Amino acid sequence: MTRLIVWRHGNTDWNATGRVQGQTDVPLNDLGREQARTAAPLLAALRPDVVVASDLLRAADTAAALAQLTGHPVRPDARLRERHFGQWQGLALTDAAERFPTEYARWRAGDPDPGAGIEPLDDLGKRVGEALLAAAELADGGTVVVATHGGAARQGVGRLLDWDHSVLRSVGSLANCHWTELRRNDVRGWHLRAHNVGPIGRPAQPEPV
Repeated sequence: MTRLIVWRHGNTDWNATGRVQGQTDVPLNDLGREQARTAAPLLAALRPDVVVASDLLRAADTAAALAQLTGHPVRPDARLRERHFGQWQGLALTDAAERFPTEYARWRAGDPDPGAGIEPLDDLGKRVGEALLAAAELADGGTVVVATHGGAARQGVGRLLDWDHSVLRSVGSLANCHWTELRRNDVRGWHLRAHNVGPIGRPAQPEPV
């Protein structure tokens, strides 16, 4: 049986102020680094065989906290990057709503391709799903931890579970430094074992991400 842990990165200043990060390379803040240090021993106790991360700093540095405990190198994969938010990247979400009211309304309504240069959800799910499968193959029959981003995690997990957008919209967002656990066996394939697991008392930050 293969166990896949999909771990969201720690907090950033842009998370804290409601700015749209997307694929902008924003580092962890002090809280985010503390969250990673707090979560890492819990994940190390699962005895991961492989650690993989998005190449963006906030995910790579989150994974590094686990790598220090396990001795496993962090394997980067750019396919694990967050959704590209097009013309919204760098904007406060409130400014995006004001400057792009039509696209914002479509995004809030769950449109998988709302415009404004935002990456379609189908494309996001496909690339992240491929990265998760590749990571799982590295630890076939073992445990792999993948550090990624909130929206990327949801769509990638949905791809592996074959859940459509309407189902995924009903799944709560991962809090910073929390994770989803999937397992795969020859009988059931991929199945969900746990969601939004992490250190107690660490508040979620709103999407996007």
